[in-house]
Amino acid sequence: MKRTKIVILWILSLMLVLLVVQNTAYVRARFLWLTADVPVILLLSFTAAGGFVSGILVALLLRNKTRTKGEPHGKQEVVSAEKAGTIG
Repeated sequence: MKRTKIVILWILSLMLVLLVVQNTAYVRARFLWLTADVPVILLLSFTAAGGFVSGILVALLLRNKTRTKGEPHGKQEVVSAEKAGTIG
């Protein structure tokens, strides 16, 4: 399973690189009040980087949210009722 994920990640990364390299024409990009003529390669690179950073931030926020619901950080030791002294 882990190897499959790595292979899929490599294939997607290669596809992204091919997409960026093949698109070198200039386009007019507008963001709020800013306008610039930039190569598509640069625009795609910034978009991919922004998506990557957004994905990491969402994953970290979701991971922290589940930990605050009472899950401990590490392994939890299971203690039997007899050892805990609740059964006489």
